[in-house]
Amino acid sequence: MEDGIAEGVRLFNTQKFFEAHEALEVVWLKAQGARKTVLQGVIQVAAAFFHRTRRNHAGFRSLLEKGCTKLERFEVEIDGLDLVDLLEQLRPWREGWHRTGTQASYEGPPLPHIRGR
Repeated sequence: MEDGIAEGVRLFNTQKFFEAHEALEVVWLKAQGARKTVLQGVIQVAAAFFHRTRRNHAGFRSLLEKGCTKLERFEVEIDGLDLVDLLEQLRPWREGWHRTGTQASYEGPPLPHIRGR
């Protein structure tokens, strides 16, 4: 796994979502094709959870949907990122706000972790 991606994953997994977004963006800016789309999806998921920490529920919902939609196009491993596992962890988050109608009243499952292969 490339250093920039590994650092982004480490930051994401330690709940430093803004910093993860920043680290991954450096790699994303140079990426092309499917790799660029996947990285953008992961960046959007990181940004979503950053918005959640700031209680910006609309921002969380919007970015989580955008990120997951991008990742669902691939559902494979790219750059050592286990997208299938990540999407599985994100599914309850998406279903939770669909079920409650608002993120404000939804505590959510455990925070997701990005696993490498």
